[in-house]
Amino acid sequence: MKTFGRPDSDTELKDLIQIIYDEHEGRYGYRRIRDELANRGHRVNHKKVQRIMKELDLKCLVRIKKYKSYKGTIGKTASNILGRQFQAEKPNEKWVTDITEFKLFGEKQYLSPVLDLYNGEIITYTIGPRPTYSLVSTMLDQAFKRLTPGDVLLMHSDQGWHYQMRKYRQALNERGITQSMSRKGNCLDNAVMENFFGIMKSEFLYLKEFESMEHFKKELAKYIDYYNHRRIKAKLKGMSPVQYRTHAQQIA
Repeated sequence: MKTFGRPDSDTELKDLIQIIYDEHEGRYGYRRIRDELANRGHRVNHKKVQRIMKELDLKCLVRIKKYKSYKGTIGKTASNILGRQFQAEKPNEKWVTDITEFKLFGEKQYLSPVLDLYNGEIITYTIGPRPTYSLVSTMLDQAFKRLTPGDVLLMHSDQGWHYQMRKYRQALNERGITQSMSRKGNCLDNAVMENFFGIMKSEFLYLKEFESMEHFKKELAKYIDYYNHRRIKAKLKGMSPVQYRTHAQQIA
């Protein structure tokens, strides 16, 4: 129980936490503030930093979290045909998709990308302030431009309401694309997409500073271009996704 009238022993620490928070314009959460405190010679447990930030009402303004688009069975669900078989023999054989939510500057944005399991390349994406069906339908229209005659494609997602809609299923059927869905509440069934969101958070969101939402969108486009063209992966023999695809096509 606190003794009223006793000086707050954390006054100096609170001031420093506030300074670090302000210096980084609210982009630092309690773990990064803890690390910055350590850089300045103050070893503080992350739980204590979290508690003080809560007391001071300091919240990290950058958030990426799993957007839960599941609203029950509102349309038709598909079987988990992918079955965690995340390898593909060629481009446009297996695609995965999902939606994630960002919070920046007090606003929300929803990102809807398509990833090719052949090389981990982001085929296309859409981003918008609301998780409407058009976010997904526009993404599909853009992605379909990548298809070539003879492609036999499996399209995997979770059981989000967008992917249960008749319009979505019809768009796949018209192109002979097989639909696959994760089992209810099982994020591991779409682990590669989840992994991409995690990488993007650690390499892009928490390492960049954004001046506005428009600036964020421009930087996101740059990051995805970097991710596709320059970011090498050990499992792609030290090549980037686009380098790997191009190399395979050249030797085919």
